Amino acid sequence: MRVIQACLVGTSADPAAQGVASLLHDLLWAHALPSDGLEHVRARTGEHGLDVVLFVRAPSDASALARMRALLDRTEGPVASHGFALALR
Repeated sequence: MRVIQACLVGTSADPAAQGVASLLHDLLWAHALPSDGLEHVRARTGEHGLDVVLFVRAPSDASALARMRALLDRTEGPVASHGFALALR
């Protein structure tokens, strides 16, 4: 299993609303495909927005990163509608 870290950066000066971590956690799962190999998601409020840790079943770090980049690309619009922008670390 591989670990990929991402950050959902708030696009406004307002603090993240209560429950937004759970909402965005569910949004990631809703857009995940079986071929992504997503096993677990952890989302927590962080200093700049939300810190997200994605646990991925993949043969290499590069493959895991590519899969999660594709997943995050699929969620870009819905995530933006909740006031966040995506960034992989």
